[in-house]
Amino acid sequence: MLHGKRVILGISGGIAAYKGPALVRALVEAGAEVRVILTRSAVEFVAPLALQAVSHNAVGLDLFDPAYEAQIGHIELARWADAVLVAPTTANLLARLAYGLCDDLLTTVLCATRAPVVLAPAMNSQMLAHPAVQANLALLAAREGHLIVQPDQGALACQEIGPGRMPDPEVLIAALAGALSPRRLEGRRALITAGPTREAIDPVRFLSNPSSGKMGFAVARAAALLGARVTLVAGPVSLPDPVGVERIDVVSAEEMFEAVMARVQHPDPDQRPEVVVKAAAVADWRPAQVADHKVKKTEGEQLTLVMERTRDILAGLGALPDDRRPILVGFAAETRDLDRYALDKLNRKNLDMIVANQVSGPTSAFGADLNAVTLFDRQGGRVDLGPAPKDEIAAGIWGHLLAISPQLGARSRPE
Repeated sequence: MLHGKRVILGISGGIAAYKGPALVRALVEAGAEVRVILTRSAVEFVAPLALQAVSHNAVGLDLFDPAYEAQIGHIELARWADAVLVAPTTANLLARLAYGLCDDLLTTVLCATRAPVVLAPAMNSQMLAHPAVQANLALLAAREGHLIVQPDQGALACQEIGPGRMPDPEVLIAALAGALSPRRLEGRRALITAGPTREAIDPVRFLSNPSSGKMGFAVARAAALLGARVTLVAGPVSLPDPVGVERIDVVSAEEMFEAVMARVQHPDPDQRPEVVVKAAAVADWRPAQVADHKVKKTEGEQLTLVMERTRDILAGLGALPDDRRPILVGFAAETRDLDRYALDKLNRKNLDMIVANQVSGPTSAFGADLNAVTLFDRQGGRVDLGPAPKDEIAAGIWGHLLAISPQLGARSRPE
């Protein structure tokens, strides 16, 4: 998510500073090169040596440290950064930033940099609610290039329960990635489906498939980073909510059909998605009858199921009148003749683009972290992506869709 990005992590003197090494490790695992700056008070909570060990870079402590300045001066450091994350951001640091005070290395770098600045306030709930702190937060939130990540609710170090906890690393990394992404879908609405469906046989058994939902969740994350308002309709999967995405959980193909159509045919046009990406592996068939009770083995040596078709979500969307039909992207998961089946599905279901991937053999995308896909579009274009992490594949999918759908570009005035 942060591959090749250069990130300064500023740590100020709150108790959440002890989470610094874990946050640095998460940033590095996300692909960033990290340099850490500690305030004088932060040193009371976390050891510089620990941060140096996980970041593989010297830690900045003092504006007037000749050794550190010789290695990378504070102005050069400000220019080096692609983004700056301050976590935790204390009430004291918020006040100094709000009024442009430059009395240590971190505040000097923050005033000198032109990179996006992401602030993660973390403090006691009463301090957070103080009018001066709220005024400083409002001032910084309105400042160009600054993003405030709202603190979490929960148990605090002071034994109070309320807002003020520093968010988990994955939330901060998503905020950084968002700050670094061109907001090409700003103000647009997108609906993504992900995961499998389950079709009940009896109260304890069902038919399903191996889809993990990882690809659809990656598509949703990528859309949110591009600025879209994203709704994710997810089948039964064990994945955390993508940051900034509305999630609707469903189980069966029928539930997914109803959830998607309710959004696409919303009575308020401003609530309808302008693009639908149907990445879910939806069951084509379901048992025609569901047993009221668990089917026992004693009822016979064989079990015969009479199956019926589920309602086709993509076909239903593709058949909508042109003025009600969103931009449509489908997925084709095939075990053979990938190109032929994908192109047939593209044309038969009136899609704008289809993402074709192989789901058989040792390179199957089901459940994997890597994927390799081929994009086919209505204009006759073909693009191969991967093998690559699914987040990179998702970014490529949106990039190609934006290239072939110029009307999908960001609104001049986000809603």
